[in-house]
Amino acid sequence: MRLIPGLSQLLPAFVGAFLAAALISLVLTPAVRALAHRLDVVDEPNHRRVNTQPIARGGGVAVGIGFLIVALVLTLLVASGSLAGFTFLSIDEGEMTALLLGSGLAVAIGLLDDVLNLRARWQLVSQLILAVGAVLLGINIDSLANPFGPGQINLDGIWGIAFTIFWIVGMINSINWIDGLDGLSSGIGVIAAVTLGLISLTLGAGPFGQPYVALLCFALAGALLGFLRWNFHPASIFAGTSGVMLIGYALAILSILGSAKVAVALLVLGVPIIDTFWNIVRRLATGGSPFTPDRGHVHHRLMDLGLGQTRAVLVIYAITLALAILSIVLSGAGAGQLYGFLGVLVASGLLLLILTRRSLVMAEFQASSYEDDDPKSG
Repeated sequence: MRLIPGLSQLLPAFVGAFLAAALISLVLTPAVRALAHRLDVVDEPNHRRVNTQPIARGGGVAVGIGFLIVALVLTLLVASGSLAGFTFLSIDEGEMTALLLGSGLAVAIGLLDDVLNLRARWQLVSQLILAVGAVLLGINIDSLANPFGPGQINLDGIWGIAFTIFWIVGMINSINWIDGLDGLSSGIGVIAAVTLGLISLTLGAGPFGQPYVALLCFALAGALLGFLRWNFHPASIFAGTSGVMLIGYALAILSILGSAKVAVALLVLGVPIIDTFWNIVRRLATGGSPFTPDRGHVHHRLMDLGLGQTRAVLVIYAITLALAILSIVLSGAGAGQLYGFLGVLVASGLLLLILTRRSLVMAEFQASSYEDDDPKSG
C-alpha cells in the first residue's frame, strides 16, 4: 500500500470533516430520540428483538443530517477552490448528486418506513428506485477485478447497469439484516467508511488518489461514530430503516467511486454480506421465504452460545476490523481481495454451521434440563 504524496497537508481537512460530522450527530441524536418517543416511533419488544422495553427508532435522521451538512459544505469548498489540495478529479456532477441527493432520499424513505412500518415489498421497491436513480445519474460499475487471471472483467452496457443495481440493493439489505444488536450496523459502518477513506488515499485509487472521496468517507464515519455514542449497548435509540438505508446506500456509492473499491467493500463488509447470503441459502433450503425474518443471523447464533450483546458485537467488530486490515494490505490487488472474500465465504459457512449445531445442542440441553427439574414432568 502506497499513500499519495502530500498527505500530511490534507490531514487537517480529514480530521475536521470527521469531528464536525461526529459532533452534529452526537448533539442531534437526543433530540431525534425525544421526538421519536413523542410520536410513538419506537421498536416494541418481541420474540426476535433483544430490547426488553420500547426503544426509539429513526436515528438515521441524525446521522444523515450530520453527514450531509458536512458533505455539502466540503463540496462547496472544493468547488470554489477554497480547500487547498482537493479537487473532484474524475467525480462528475451527476455522481456527486447521486451520492448526496440519493443519501438524503435514502434517509427520507427510511424514515417513512420507521413511522409507517411499510411492508417488505415496498421497502424493496424504494431500494430499486434509489439504485435506478443512481445509475441514471452516472453511477456505474463498469469493471471488476478478474479472479481467474490478469486484468479486469468488463461489464458493458446492461451487465454493468444490472450489477450496479444489484450491488446497491444488496448492500442496503446486507446492512439491514445485520442490524439486530445495539451498535452493530453503525459500528460496522464506521469501520467500513474509514477503510474506504484510507483506500482512497492510496495510489491504488489513482495517481493522485481520491482525497475528495476520502473526505466524504470520513464525514460518514464521523456521523456514525457520534450516533454510536447513543446506539451502543444499552442503546437508547436505534438507527431504524432511515439509518440502514443511509449506511447501505452511501457505502455502496462510495465504494463505486474509484478503482478496486467494490472489491474492498466486498471484503471489509464480508460479515453482513456473507450473513445475508447464507441466510438466504438456509431459508430456501428449508422451503421458506428468503425474506422471512428469524433468529438465524450470526449475531443471534453468538448470543445463543452465551455471549451477551456487548461481547457478540465486539466479536463482530473484531472480525470486521481484521477484514478491513486485510483489504488495506491487499489494496491494489483486486483479484487478491476477491480471493480473500471467497475464502471468508467458505470459512464463514463452516463457522455458521458449527454455531448453528452448537446453539441447537445447547437449546436441547437447556430444554431437557428444564424438564428434569420440573416436578410435574414424568
